[in-house]
Amino acid sequence: MDLPVTDSGVDQKFESLNDGAPLFHCNLFDSEVLHKIGQILLPGLATACVDNTSGDLFKSPASVAVDIRKEMVDYLVQRSESFVAESLIEEGSPYVPTSDHPIDIISDFVADFASSKQNLFSRISGWLLSENREDKIDDFVQEMESSGFWLMERRLAISQTLLKNIDFKAIFHCKMNFNTAEDLTEHNNLCSFRSMNCTNEGCRASFCAMHMEKHDLICPFKILPCEQKCSESITRREMDRHCITLCPMKIVNCPFYHVGCQSSIPHCTTKQHCSEFLQSHLLYILQVIHKEAPVEDLKYRVEQLKQSSSIEQLSEAQDVRSLTRIVKELDAKIGPLEKCSRSSGGEDHTDSAVVSTHVAEETESREQSSQETSGASPNHKAELSNS
Repeated sequence: MDLPVTDSGVDQKFESLNDGAPLFHCNLFDSEVLHKIGQILLPGLATACVDNTSGDLFKSPASVAVDIRKEMVDYLVQRSESFVAESLIEEGSPYVPTSDHPIDIISDFVADFASSKQNLFSRISGWLLSENREDKIDDFVQEMESSGFWLMERRLAISQTLLKNIDFKAIFHCKMNFNTAEDLTEHNNLCSFRSMNCTNEGCRASFCAMHMEKHDLICPFKILPCEQKCSESITRREMDRHCITLCPMKIVNCPFYHVGCQSSIPHCTTKQHCSEFLQSHLLYILQVIHKEAPVEDLKYRVEQLKQSSSIEQLSEAQDVRSLTRIVKELDAKIGPLEKCSRSSGGEDHTDSAVVSTHVAEETESREQSSQETSGASPNHKAELSNS
């Protein structure tokens, strides 16, 4: 039965309001950290139950789960409440945490509790190092999950208490307080710990507003421009497959790679490459057909092939088989391979183009020699001019 409110009680109520103490608290947390803490609790409970009943013929992990869960929650809350004081203890104390991250701190709390529940058999036998122990712990975790023994929702509620107690710097939860519900509502719409859903189509991720940019950098459903600069936009998870299989800008070997062209080119530029390097490709094909012929003779035959057929026809052949067929047909029409030079002194040339090439090379060589010897003696210069 509710007791009537006395005048003094009313006065006390108004006095508390006039004190200016905020009445509304923002209870938003870093959801990612909170969820990971909740995930730690169930394996910790399973470990404590298994180690507490190992070697016991009359107890099973399930038979002690309820009692040990209550002990575990009480222990964790107590440890978290005294965490600030413990963290100030001088270095070397077993209570000084090795990490300042809440997940690591609570993991240590859970491990300490599980260790305290080991029975005599667990301590003196090799049970703690056996593979059978890990299997039993995993099996009991699955058993509790399937039976709904300790739902994540309830574990998250406990995780909030633990996180608020140890996060005294308010890095992973919001500590803002407000005098009115309206102020709290307005804050919740802007709080960096407010929950958000990914807006990328197909993604169901939920995260704190402060992690939006972090998620955006890894979201597999985010649509991005092609990494190889083609005109397509693809989701991040499909990017690798696109770049390897479908992208017109994927890097491929020249179609004439196996006969000598070592170029690596974007797939969409294959036709352009074959057109620009037609002369080189023709030479590679001729070297396969006429294996023993000198290169100069083959170069001359390339010019003959280009004269006896249209450039367009030759450029249309964009693979070894097609170009080889055309070259052989033209080769047969032109006749036997002609020699560009004869052995008599090495000066008689049958083709004017080759002659002019050699003359140009010789002239260039003489000019270079003249420049290199510009500082030589007059007699030396005379000898060079006479030569």
